[in-house]
Amino acid sequence: MDLGLAGRRALVTGAGKGIGRSTVLALQAAGAHVVAVSRTRADLDSLVSECPGVEPVCVDLADWEATEQALSSVGPVDLLVNNAAVALLQPFLEVTKEACDTSFNVNLRAVIQVSQIVARGMIARGVPGAIVNVSSQASQRALTNHSVYCSTKGALDMLTKMMALELGPHKIRVNAVNPTVVMTPMGRTNWSDPHKAKVMLDRIPLGKFAEVENVVDTILFLLSNRSSMTTGSTLPVDGGFLAT
Repeated sequence: MDLGLAGRRALVTGAGKGIGRSTVLALQAAGAHVVAVSRTRADLDSLVSECPGVEPVCVDLADWEATEQALSSVGPVDLLVNNAAVALLQPFLEVTKEACDTSFNVNLRAVIQVSQIVARGMIARGVPGAIVNVSSQASQRALTNHSVYCSTKGALDMLTKMMALELGPHKIRVNAVNPTVVMTPMGRTNWSDPHKAKVMLDRIPLGKFAEVENVVDTILFLLSNRSSMTTGSTLPVDGGFLAT
């Protein structure tokens, strides 16, 4: 199936590892030109070695001024994947100011800022575009020790709808993808305890966690013209978790 991504220019945040890195590789394989944003230089260097032609941008998205400077000259972008996020897990009564500030700065505020920069460019050029925000099943279900993370992702889902509402007249579509636990290297480490994994798997009708390609395929679909009538959606990739 031709997704119509060839020749288009995409920007992916959180591109150094996991879902973001795999999205970069898939977009380039589909013929897109990709700008990869990460705060970790070593990850970007290895990505460029693996995938020549990717344009690396090293910046900490929690820093508003540095982000503005780094992305102000990034050039035209047709497709945006807001993937960068942090998960700082604490019991509610132990949540710290630092955890709140870092989580909301990266998981929500940076999405607003990067999307503003990209959308303003699309509007100035008079071209349509597509934005995908990587959210989580945690946006819609309470999970122990995830007070701040769940709150940021719940806010991201509503931001997705607001962006779709206000950017739709400019022919810019905005959707979110909401995965369950994903078997990235970090996911495999965090869910390696069989008892911990079983508690979550028992709530997933398909009885398994998501693989990275399950999420990447959904992101590419939402970026493509194949989803041209879809905007403002929060699309689960969760094996049925949210149905329970």
